Amino acid sequence: MNHPELETIDIHELLPQQEPFVLIDQLCQYDDQQTVTRFTIRPDHLMVEGGHLMTCALAENMAQTCAARLGYYNKYVLKEGIQIGFIGDIKNMVITDTANVGDTLLTTVTVTMQLMDVTLVHATITCGERTIATADLKIALLNQ
Repeated sequence: MNHPELETIDIHELLPQQEPFVLIDQLCQYDDQQTVTRFTIRPDHLMVEGGHLMTCALAENMAQTCAARLGYYNKYVLKEGIQIGFIGDIKNMVITDTANVGDTLLTTVTVTMQLMDVTLVHATITCGERTIATADLKIALLNQ
């Protein structure tokens, strides 16, 4: 398969979300089991309050990493349009630290199970050496 270098892909091509709601900057790694994205927190982002990324934005960052995975798969592997998915469930979410303006987050989603139009993933957000959030998500595809 001939795929573009990940750093050359405009993340907006892979996501159904658009500005000002985008919470990832770059797709850093993609394979069948694991996807990694990067996001640097800007002071003017809609989800920043008091110099910190809002807690709800961490779950959305995880979901957008799942969306980037799906978008990459659809566009560059299947050569199809972007599919829309939604969060069906979030379990075991643990937030251990805050994310601040200027921090760069690396979000990793690892597929734990895929069955038809439902994907279960374990997500981890790190900032430097710190793990700041983990969760298990169920992502369901919208039938089109």
